[in-house]
Amino acid sequence: MTATAPAAPEETDVVVVGAGQAGLSVAWHLRRLGLVPGTDAVVLDRGPAPGGAWQFRWEALRLDDAHKVDDLPGMRELGLSFATADGTRPARDVVREYYDRYERAFDLRVRRPTTVSRVREAGDGRLLVETDRGALLTRALVNASGTWARPFRPSFPGVADFRGVQVSTPRYRAAEDFSGLRVLVVGGGTSAVGFLHELEGVAAETIWVTRRPVRFVDDPGAGIAAVDRADEAARAGRPLPSISSGTGLPATERNLAAVERGLLVARPPFTAIEPHGVRWADGSFAPVDAIIWATGFRPELTHLAPLGLREPEGGLKVERGRSVRDPRVFLAGYGPQASTIGANRAGRTVARQVVDHLSAPVAA
Repeated sequence: MTATAPAAPEETDVVVVGAGQAGLSVAWHLRRLGLVPGTDAVVLDRGPAPGGAWQFRWEALRLDDAHKVDDLPGMRELGLSFATADGTRPARDVVREYYDRYERAFDLRVRRPTTVSRVREAGDGRLLVETDRGALLTRALVNASGTWARPFRPSFPGVADFRGVQVSTPRYRAAEDFSGLRVLVVGGGTSAVGFLHELEGVAAETIWVTRRPVRFVDDPGAGIAAVDRADEAARAGRPLPSISSGTGLPATERNLAAVERGLLVARPPFTAIEPHGVRWADGSFAPVDAIIWATGFRPELTHLAPLGLREPEGGLKVERGRSVRDPRVFLAGYGPQASTIGANRAGRTVARQVVDHLSAPVAA
């Protein structure tokens, strides 16, 4: 009995990995620049439905409680805008619905669920994108896979011995899961603040731990400075800094009131985790039943490892959304583009560079 030969890779001009904010923005601009969706430009997404990482967020999260979600390019042509969306509905449902309508209206032909396992040299100047649904040969690759699949959890002595519940942000589902428990929330971003608000009155007790002192600010310029720092790190190939560490937390009435009543008052990190709680620097002990690690994310880049893009400093060297080590590889939503506004701008910038790249002859 003869073995069946593997199917020949599909050939295309550009593959976009990820159909979240950055990926859809790139796909829209590529279509506008003349590339045919599904033929010239193939968008792959591992999610089961439209919505990017938003479809996996917890039910209680509302758009008003999250970072501002900027509209995708062309969205207002469809009569859609997150600025006027129903703030009483779960954010995941609103984003999923809007992205679904967007993909269908502009015929972006996203292929899902498709998981990209690795990207490597094809040997003829192109890249071979290997997925669980076959391989593709492409002249350019736009990585817009985001960070949701790679939550970061810092290392602490004794963490493996803890006998309570431990979850990272992607695993959080509802405050009711922690009813009556003493909950430790670790992290200084908006997710941690959201969890503390939801757990109030549900958990028996909450303790908030942050690595840096917490700042509640109302400074529109703080975001610009944080993006500049991320851009500097990306250009240098260093690990990307946390955006929230540079911007602070929003000084909303709700947050400031929670500070006054003692809910949003953070403690410095503990020194060790024990089976039933944590040990503080002064030697005192706090009993804990559950730990929520809201400690941020790292870019999902493992499938790019065969290309050797990582710098000795630990990051990828990226300028204006393009890899310095491999000009066939573009990164949308990376570094300074991580915000929703930045992702939209990156879509236009990256798409134009991709088209310029495709106009050049293929180099073996």
